[in-house]
Amino acid sequence: MKARSVAVRYRLEAWVAFALLWLLERLRPDHSSSLLGLLCRALGPWLPTSRIIRRNLELAMPELDHQDHRRIIRGVWENLGRTIGELPHLAALQENTPAGPGFEVQGAEYLAQQALRGGPVLFVSGHIGNWEMLPPAVARHGTPFASFYRAAANPLVDALLRSLRNKAMGDTPVPLFAKGAKGARGALAYVSGGGRVGMLVDQKMNDGIEATFFNRPSMTAPALAAMALRYRCPVIPGYVERLGPARLRIVVEAPLELPDTGDKRQDLQILVQMVNNRLEEWIRKNPSSWLWLHRRWAKELYR
Repeated sequence: MKARSVAVRYRLEAWVAFALLWLLERLRPDHSSSLLGLLCRALGPWLPTSRIIRRNLELAMPELDHQDHRRIIRGVWENLGRTIGELPHLAALQENTPAGPGFEVQGAEYLAQQALRGGPVLFVSGHIGNWEMLPPAVARHGTPFASFYRAAANPLVDALLRSLRNKAMGDTPVPLFAKGAKGARGALAYVSGGGRVGMLVDQKMNDGIEATFFNRPSMTAPALAAMALRYRCPVIPGYVERLGPARLRIVVEAPLELPDTGDKRQDLQILVQMVNNRLEEWIRKNPSSWLWLHRRWAKELYR
């Protein structure tokens, strides 16, 4: 009976997801973005998860006051809603449109250099702005990369999300590695064969290594740093800045200078910290653009 009830729930959830997608696809990209943005901005602050956002802000940016918290919490939910509303339209967004929906790339010269160079590359980012636009935008500059993703619990919804991501990549399909040991092995083999991989490394990893994030100890995933040091391949930081409804700027920065102290453990620690510092720098520019919904620091800080 339990398996049957789960299957029924999965089908109902999938029906709702397909219905929402059907509606969003029939709206203009900017209207779809604004509809979901306004809805999430109105409802999100009332959800229990918003308490996590507030606590994260207290831990990370203690200089902020209550009004700052309210403003950022509303902005976080609005950005998440817009990201969802824009997902079915990513494949149709054009680069360098004069106004309205579209995207631009700042730092495209770094992508051109890697396209000419060839070989393995690691792209690093976080859940900032519309992070879903990073892979298709970078792919259009000749440097498509494989990505990690967290599979949805509902396999029907998961298949829908994967199809949207593959659609956004157009004629440049690349692997999607599920988070976990199997996905990590697949990504390692992909990089060793000269492939490019992108990672969002802003979430807590309990069995990672300790580094500082917003002046607090934070367990951080070391996989990207370990692969970069093992293959001595470029690590290119980048993030997405929201300019308006379905209007995005992809900011690509120069490759990080890989440490080479002669001590592998020290090099790993240095590179992980470099990435955390870059993430913090981006988030501080616009705190509302980051997904503050997860518990990033030690669990006892959330009691």
